[in-house]
Amino acid sequence: MSVFTLTKTRFRDGLWEGLLVRQQQGAEQMPEIVASFEDRPIHGVTLTDTAEPGRWVVEVPVPVKALGDGVSTVLIRDAREECVLASFTLVAGEALAEDIRAEVSLLRAELDLLKRAFRKHCRDTG
Repeated sequence: MSVFTLTKTRFRDGLWEGLLVRQQQGAEQMPEIVASFEDRPIHGVTLTDTAEPGRWVVEVPVPVKALGDGVSTVLIRDAREECVLASFTLVAGEALAEDIRAEVSLLRAELDLLKRAFRKHCRDTG
């Protein structure tokens, strides 16, 4: 378990940002944050000091290879403790469109079932 927690603050313009906080006040080690996609390191990860001690801003650029059809996950880890602090998932392309169409179709079928049951209930009790 890491002495740090990482909380997402925003994700826009191809840049994931989070706030890294040291949980143990006595621990003075500098964080070593790494991000990876498909077990390959992501270059350009930055760690910036804030005005408060024990807090840093983490920025992880979205790798171009993560953009495409399907689902991609980026892991952000504490390299010293070898534990995952955060992750984010990207879903895009045709796979997403098919999933949404299937989900909408299922919702329509369930709504039709509920409408029939409600109409039957109204006929039987009215």
